[in-house]
Amino acid sequence: MKTTITVTSRGVVTLPLGLRKALGIKADDTLIAETTADGLLLRPAVTLPVEIYTDRRVREFDEAEAQLAQAMRRPPPARRKRRA
Repeated sequence: MKTTITVTSRGVVTLPLGLRKALGIKADDTLIAETTADGLLLRPAVTLPVEIYTDRRVREFDEAEAQLAQAMRRPPPARRKRRA
């Protein structure tokens, strides 16, 4: 698909609806603008949510890791011998 796009005096670019639909671009999507030897490349950015942990949550993780480490130090239960 080829289309002409205008840049406003504020640097705003509007992508036509047909182009957005064809590329699956929705409102509030983030794009990466990159210069290439051929010109400007726009591509979707992969964004991942970031979770900020409270001190309490970090302590919960630490406690769980300590419990796991302790459980892994225990010898495995004795196996019963099979009768022939």
